[in-house]
Amino acid sequence: MTITVFMVDDHFVVRQGVKQILALFPDVEVIGEAANGNDMFAALQQRVPDLLLLDMTLPGLSGVRLIEEVRRRWPKLPVLMLSMHRDAQVVRSALRAGANGYLTKDSEPAVFSDAIHKVAAGKRYVVPDLAAEMVFDVLDERRSRLDVLSPREREVLEMIVAGNSIVDIADKLNLSAKTVSTHKMRLMQKLNVHNNAELILAANAEGVRSQLS
Repeated sequence: MTITVFMVDDHFVVRQGVKQILALFPDVEVIGEAANGNDMFAALQQRVPDLLLLDMTLPGLSGVRLIEEVRRRWPKLPVLMLSMHRDAQVVRSALRAGANGYLTKDSEPAVFSDAIHKVAAGKRYVVPDLAAEMVFDVLDERRSRLDVLSPREREVLEMIVAGNSIVDIADKLNLSAKTVSTHKMRLMQKLNVHNNAELILAANAEGVRSQLS
């Protein structure tokens, strides 16, 4: 099945280069191109592609505002951002606005293929190096949040990471299971996590596990 792509970039040379890359994939077809948001909107009124390949920075309406407008008009259209920006904050802004993926212009052809096929299939995609940076940014944020835990909450956290159940922790600390559950609920709220797996991930990022060994 052929994936139809509409490309938006204000630089002619970039559009030509990307089309040459996409021509390497027999199941990908560029059905149109535009240099700005207005021309893009006019073209999409005539035919909606399987995927919109959209530059992050355009003359006139662009970036987050343009993504939001595309999402408002075509809620189900997969949007893959194509950008020169290698900033995790820019990526997060694009994804929050409604983009389905983020691809940098210096990516290898294999990365283009991977991104287009995944986003067209309804999945999310961020180029690997930026995805890793975003993950570590989240871990850094959680690491700083551990400082707001009380000594008792920190103790409960360490025992959860060590594999103790609520009942085990209650017995070892000479507390009621209800009190331990309350401590756990509060520390999860402070760390903005929703289950044990996320809780342990946040704790390991801080090095809690090594403190128990």
